[in-house]
This record gives sequence, C-alpha cells and structure tokens, in this order.
Amino acid sequence: VQLQASGGGLVQAGDSLRLSCTASGRALSGYVAAWFRQAPGKEREFVAAITQSRSTSYGDSVKGRYTISRDNTENTVYLQMNSLKPEDTGVYFCGVRNPAVTVIHRTARSYASWGRGTLVTVSS
Repeated sequence: VQLQASGGGLVQAGDSLRLSCTASGRALSGYVAAWFRQAPGKEREFVAAITQSRSTSYGDSVKGRYTISRDNTENTVYLQMNSLKPEDTGVYFCGVRNPAVTVIHRTARSYASWGRGTLVTVSS
C-alpha cells in the first residue's frame, strides 16, 4: 500500500488543521493506521492510531485536542488537530501495520509502510 500525507502548513497557536493520509494500491480499511510526528533532532513520536474497527488511541500530549478518523469510501485516514501549540510543530507521518494485525502499537518500528510526511509549523 502506498500512502500520501497532506494538509500540513503554517498556523498560529490555537488554530486547527486537518491532515489526510490517502492510500493507493490497496484498501486502507484493512489496516491499523497511525500518525506519528517528528521534530528536529527528536525521535518519531506516536500521535494517534485507529484500528480496522475504528478503535482509537492517542498520545498523552494530544489527547483531547486531536481526533483520528477514517473514511473507507475515500480510502483516507484523517487527523483533526485543534488548539494547536508550538510544541506540536514537526513533520507528521502516516503509517500502517501489516494487514494481519488488528491492534494498535505505539512504536514506529511496528508500522510496516509509511508515507512521506507533511510539515506542520505552529507559531506562538
């Protein structure tokens, strides 16, 4: 499956953005999908994930502000980001686990395919 992330940009603190992760080649509905982010000089950090049955999990730093969802008709997973903070700045990547897996894992190495990231910059 090929993934393409989009929707990043430059916003001010308190603003909202919605990221999209669109798949091609296979139906995204068959995968656990996740968003991670990476700030300069830091490791890739778990942000949110969603299972095939739409169970979700969030990183502590985004809980209550971000919402992950999926639209199987659009073959897309979304990340709605509200109340953005400067510390949310980074490159956001979407990834999927192997299709046989149905549980969320919070480590990047557990995800088999990645798309190119989209940059989110939040100014104070």
